[in-house]
Amino acid sequence: MEFMQIIVGNMKNFTYVVGDSETRNGFIIDPSYDIDKVITAVRKLDINIKYIFNTHSHWDHTIGNKEAAQRTGGKICAHKSSPTRIDRGLKDKEVIKLDALTLRIMHTPGHTPDGICYLLSDKTDTKKNYLFTGDTLFVGGCGRTDLPGGKEADLFKSFQKIMKLDDHVKICPGHDYGSRLISSIRYEKRHNSFLQFENKEEFLKVMETANR
Repeated sequence: MEFMQIIVGNMKNFTYVVGDSETRNGFIIDPSYDIDKVITAVRKLDINIKYIFNTHSHWDHTIGNKEAAQRTGGKICAHKSSPTRIDRGLKDKEVIKLDALTLRIMHTPGHTPDGICYLLSDKTDTKKNYLFTGDTLFVGGCGRTDLPGGKEADLFKSFQKIMKLDDHVKICPGHDYGSRLISSIRYEKRHNSFLQFENKEEFLKVMETANR
């Protein structure tokens, strides 16, 4: 698998370029700022972009959609409830296969109603699994819920989904806001205070304090 994590813009956004090592077909996740930088990465990896995936509809994750699509021919994909212009609406538990790569869609509202995490696996290396979390989960943190459409109760349910994944799954967040660029389910369970809850009520108290 070909993989590149690119820091773009003044909000430390991450854009990802991923591709199949043999066929060179692949995708971009969350094109926002610095599209020239992203396209340079695509060319360096020699990837034929088939899809452009959004983790959610906030402008700092989607502002580059149109240009990225025009320059690569990739189809823009996001949750079916996304208010942005998309070519394909995705739903929870949907599976997208691209040669040796498989993406499983996890609808994870809370930061936004249309929030998605993408669970990536590669049949040529079953030990490598990545979860692209957008602004749902950061390294050591999580997305705000006090913006329009944000709901703490939804984020609680989304975290319950995420915590059921295998500990070795790598966390690829939407921003460089933590102590490391890429984390893991195991690390976040142990060190992320937003995952240290016994019940829903306790989680809601933590989020109420965080949003102040």
